[in-house]
Amino acid sequence: MATLRKRNGKWQVQVRRLGFPIQSKSFVSKADAAEWARTIERQHDRQELGPDRKMLKAITLSDLVTRYRDEVVPRKKGSAVETILLNRFLRYSICQKTLYELSTADFAAYRDQRLKEPKHRSDRPVTAKSLKRELSPLSHMFRHALVEWEIPLRNPLEGLKLKVTDNKRERRLRSEELERLIEATRQSKNKLVAPIILFALETAMRRGEILSVQFRHIDFERHSLVIPETKSGYSRAIPLTVRAVTILAALRNEHTKPTDIAFPVTSVAMRLQWDRLTKRAGIDDLNFHDLRHEAISRFFELGLSIPEVASISGHRTPAMLFRYAHANQETVRAKLTGKRLQGEQKMIERKPMPEETVSV
Repeated sequence: MATLRKRNGKWQVQVRRLGFPIQSKSFVSKADAAEWARTIERQHDRQELGPDRKMLKAITLSDLVTRYRDEVVPRKKGSAVETILLNRFLRYSICQKTLYELSTADFAAYRDQRLKEPKHRSDRPVTAKSLKRELSPLSHMFRHALVEWEIPLRNPLEGLKLKVTDNKRERRLRSEELERLIEATRQSKNKLVAPIILFALETAMRRGEILSVQFRHIDFERHSLVIPETKSGYSRAIPLTVRAVTILAALRNEHTKPTDIAFPVTSVAMRLQWDRLTKRAGIDDLNFHDLRHEAISRFFELGLSIPEVASISGHRTPAMLFRYAHANQETVRAKLTGKRLQGEQKMIERKPMPEETVSV
């Protein structure tokens, strides 16, 4: 806001605005002073004047991350995972820098350091794609701080180069892997693991969507399920197979309430269960999310059309859907071999036409 006062025969005006340096000037007339003040305030509103970066010297990156983690992250759907990522990031020395001295070069050094470190529970290094997912909450944090908290900073991640290879997964269940997984669940204390796995294969639902299903979302008579909120922010209704309905029906009893969770397991607990399960079954490189790939691929193999599969999976475009649809290579090879043999057999059995001659 602007403050005007008369001193030594002149009108002095001072304009203060949070995040901007204080500006002052003297005028002979009060009208000129007021007009100048309005001009400066309009420039502030239009972001035409550079912000006062001195306040950034009092805020460390650690302070900003902690505030974002405590105030913003709890309202997000992926709060549990994002909190873990931010807590790990807070252990790095880059967080001790003030926002005033923080630069893209600091994040470039952090990038190089992370890409050399082994991935969690694996001897393989962190991939650029994984690191990009880790940096995504931080990028949103800088934008949020500028707009919502009026902290005059720029996003140092905007100029960071991170070459990401499009290494989309094509992992499907191999022969007898499902049987080995279900057999391994017999040793699990949590008896919901096996139903969750089978339900995922019947519906192509994401882990978070499955663990959020309430009995009020299920229509047992019409064999349908409503997913009120998905990863993309849209709701959708999907048809249920007989097997999916059977799995859900087995979880009901006379004390079940409509708001009860069908699969009362937390996301973290399910992830830990899955890691132990695959290790027990002797299966490498299989993620729970690969079950979604498997289910979508099976839908196509059953003859469902692209719109039909998309209505179940929730994908908004065919391009996104095809990233999850992978043909079974053994089935393709068998079909190709069978067609080739049929063609060769027809050629052998074909009798010469009357106009054809055979040379000896």
